[in-house]
Amino acid sequence: MSFRLNIGKVAPEAIQALNVLDEYLKCSDLANNHKNLIKVRVSQINGCAYSIHKYSGEARRSGEAEERIYGLTAWKTSNLYTEDERSVLFLVEEVTLIKENHVSDEVYAKAMNFFDEHYFSQIIMAIITINAWNRLTIVAKMLPEKHGEMRS
Repeated sequence: MSFRLNIGKVAPEAIQALNVLDEYLKCSDLANNHKNLIKVRVSQINGCAYSIHKYSGEARRSGEAEERIYGLTAWKTSNLYTEDERSVLFLVEEVTLIKENHVSDEVYAKAMNFFDEHYFSQIIMAIITINAWNRLTIVAKMLPEKHGEMRS
């Protein structure tokens, strides 16, 4: 692998800014199921192996069912998710893939029917934050540690 900068060492204030967003989200009103779905699904869409590993583990530890974690790749055709969760997942897809359709009025309005303005804002900030972390991790080519391998 070619050399990659450690942005945390070169520009620690940038990482600190992302950490502030993380702290905001940790203290937010977002339900754990919504946080977990956002983190894992955004990471899946972005193809961020490190984050998929990290956030799937967090979801498991917070009580999320394995079948729901695995099922996220096909959530649109699944009955494992509630209507409010599906609304969050539609937002996740449209915000993460914003170039394709921007955020449609239909998806926006549906989410606003489920959530008040404050909660909706927290959902959007969570999606944006995880997208930022994914992009940083992908640029750095960070990978999860392999388990079960002997190290010399």
